[in-house]
Amino acid sequence: MNETNLPVAVIGAGPIGLAAAAHLVKRGETPLVFEAGPGAASAIQSWAHVTLFSPWEFNVDAAAAELLAATGWQRPPAGLLPTGGELINHYLAPLAAHPAVSPHIHYNARVTGVSRRRHDKMKDYGRAEAPFVLQVDVAGRPERFLAKAVIDASGNWLSPNPLGADGLTAPGETAHAANIFYGIPDVLGSLRERYAGRRVAVVGGGHSAINALLELTDLQAEAPQTTIHWILRKRDVTTAYGGLGADALPGRGQLGLSMKEMVDAGRVQVHTPFYVTEIGSGETGLLLAGETPAGPATIPVDEIIAATG
Repeated sequence: MNETNLPVAVIGAGPIGLAAAAHLVKRGETPLVFEAGPGAASAIQSWAHVTLFSPWEFNVDAAAAELLAATGWQRPPAGLLPTGGELINHYLAPLAAHPAVSPHIHYNARVTGVSRRRHDKMKDYGRAEAPFVLQVDVAGRPERFLAKAVIDASGNWLSPNPLGADGLTAPGETAHAANIFYGIPDVLGSLRERYAGRRVAVVGGGHSAINALLELTDLQAEAPQTTIHWILRKRDVTTAYGGLGADALPGRGQLGLSMKEMVDAGRVQVHTPFYVTEIGSGETGLLLAGETPAGPATIPVDEIIAATG
């Protein structure tokens, strides 16, 4: 390929990566999209059951909508809150299949390195003029591609933070990985039996944690033996509730309102601040160990959901 007419590489075929591809097409550029998964928005597939708190009007890119409109695509109602699965089915999958985008997407293609052509870390002269070279694992085969620019839209969903309060993997975390789920599990669907009637700790103070906790309370209503622990580094649990009824996004505010209701009703046991230091083995299940203002503490659990970012 002529180096004066190289494509723009986009790492990731999620919402940002596909929107970037649409903008490149609109500007007459050629996108070169690498997606590590088998299809568009593969990371979102893992939380397809989760309802977003931002409505459709904030989830559809203008350039992408312009491309899709020419195919007869019907834009979803602006005010509705989609699930992750609906976001894929009604927007991202059609965008990835668009004839101006689809030929430029490589699936099962994991970018393992990015550099400048014929330049290493020690060579500076001419670096800015040299094209980028991407090293890509394509279905198990190493390949290289040239690009004039690189957009990293890979996200961090597949690189979750560990449980340790200091940002490091806690002792015992790897050994007990079979009982730890990173992200938002499908508690009411495919993973119901894993959590029903069990002692479950959710570690984290963000919206992913709240989504998991609320689904666990729904499960608890059906399986009353389910015990739910909420582990936070925050000193005040109310700071996790957000804007509540005054939130700029009503869907996000409702998450906080629902969570507050469950905590106030005693459905969820709150441990705050609790700084996770270790995951050990108990007589039955696990022992989640941490530091608290009152000193070291342990919480016996069967399962841990790590929603730590």
